[in-house]
Amino acid sequence: MKPAKKLSAPQTKALLATLKERFEANPARHKGIAWADVQKRLESAPEKLWSLYEMERTGGEPDVVGGNRKSGEFTFMDCSAETPKGRVSTCYDRQGLESRKEHRPKDTAMDMAQAMGIEMLTEAQYRELQTLGEFDTRTSSWVRTPADIRRLGGALFCDRRYGHVFTYHNGAQSYYAARGFRGLLRV
Repeated sequence: MKPAKKLSAPQTKALLATLKERFEANPARHKGIAWADVQKRLESAPEKLWSLYEMERTGGEPDVVGGNRKSGEFTFMDCSAETPKGRVSTCYDRQGLESRKEHRPKDTAMDMAQAMGIEMLTEAQYRELQTLGEFDTRTSSWVRTPADIRRLGGALFCDRRYGHVFTYHNGAQSYYAARGFRGLLRV
């Protein structure tokens, strides 16, 4: 049985309080955006609140990192200092997982993102996030991999070391306790 993708009133209230507190503590991430506008948009999208709750529950610490003035849409990204702890030890995708002969992890990054109703960051989005702070200085995060690389069995991940953001490759079937993934949600 699939879990309900709607939060209870107390869960909604607690999540909104957490998001507001984080929003107010990190104004450089969302210059020119007012919390009242974000909250109004969130309250009109309960399914998006559920996805944000999942981002929070798995350690992502989502925060607003941008907005679209025309559509009124806001972009949230995982802003935890290190890759979200509740999303580590995953292969890149289902094909990678199924190609493992033994020691399979429980899940894949792509499957988890889909189940949470979020997108995995692309390399460009990951680099954009890194302009807002220093993330993944001890961990790494899978990023959406171009089809031509994936077709050949590879997958990309990124991290920050020595003051720079690096992109690397690995087999999509690999997994590590210090590698997870970061997500994005448009509300």
